[in-house]
Amino acid sequence: MGHISPDPEPERTPGLEPGGGVPPGQTPPAESGLPEASPQETHNPPKGWAKAPLTLIILLVVLIAAFFLAYAIVLMV
Repeated sequence: MGHISPDPEPERTPGLEPGGGVPPGQTPPAESGLPEASPQETHNPPKGWAKAPLTLIILLVVLIAAFFLAYAIVLMV
């Protein structure tokens, strides 16, 4: 059984230019040119940190820093 090449023959493929290229307008636009091509994502949160989690993280860091500062002062006394 002979091997059949999956590549088309340029001489028999419609819509190709003499060098084997595709003329302008024959290819679809790039992905960025199709904003509606992907499904709409409504479940993703907005970018950036919300105020409440950021405040809690800052408060936790301040409390830990205060603990180590107080611990250092106790060790020095």
